[in-house]
Amino acid sequence: MEDVEARSLLTVEAYRRLPLIPAGRRWFYGPHAGQFGDLYLPSSSGPHPVVALIHGGCWQAEFGLEPLGQLAQTIAAHGAAVWNIEYRRLGEGGGWPTTFQDVGAALDFLRTLADVHALDLHRVIACGHSAGGHLALWLAGRTKLPADSLLFTLDPLPLRGVLSIAGIPDLAAAAERSVCDGAIIDLLGGVPDEVPNRYACASPVVLTPLGVPHIHLHGRNDAVVPIDLVETYVQFAVHAGDDARLMALENTGHFEPVDARTPAAARVIETLRAMWQVMPET
Repeated sequence: MEDVEARSLLTVEAYRRLPLIPAGRRWFYGPHAGQFGDLYLPSSSGPHPVVALIHGGCWQAEFGLEPLGQLAQTIAAHGAAVWNIEYRRLGEGGGWPTTFQDVGAALDFLRTLADVHALDLHRVIACGHSAGGHLALWLAGRTKLPADSLLFTLDPLPLRGVLSIAGIPDLAAAAERSVCDGAIIDLLGGVPDEVPNRYACASPVVLTPLGVPHIHLHGRNDAVVPIDLVETYVQFAVHAGDDARLMALENTGHFEPVDARTPAAARVIETLRAMWQVMPET
């Protein structure tokens, strides 16, 4: 029975073939060709809550933001602006420290977009899938970075919450388990014993407590990021004082939650709506 269920789960090839839904507007937040984001807006008038959406793909250049366009459009149809972020990845100038600097700059660029597109910067949620889940959690934790870190930002845009979908909260533990086939070591330029300061600045578990609510939506059949890594992290985060929660989905793998046509994606949207609806409007 388990083999039948595993074969019925979405594959990476199916993820690559998700419908491509372009945004109404593309903005560049930096001079590099990979420093841009696609903005999806609701049909209603603002100010809109904002979901900063971060795609995954093991931080590799071969995976871009395009497959998440269909999810971004669906979220926007439920009332939030969606800022679908691109960033430099491994193979095109990404890695340490540029991948992190890009994602931070992309989030902070919402200040530039806010007045033009009626965005409510007091209701910003970071939502990421897989490696993007790691980056979404990191955005919440970057306020704790030391001033001498290459990833430090003087005035980072505050988040009100994080939804990590099949995310990777502990880079050292994930590297030890060969999650993403060595990409974590490539991302940070070494194993934890070689570059401990980079792991300390880049891994959400080291920056925990994050200080904002974070929900971890994860398929029990995820063969890319084992769910027990997230279970361990959530327990640690709660013990550290965070409002952290795991939502484990049965008969769900790594990619179902980001295909807007699936029940798993409906849970994503339901969770995001619940998060932004409890936040007071400006």
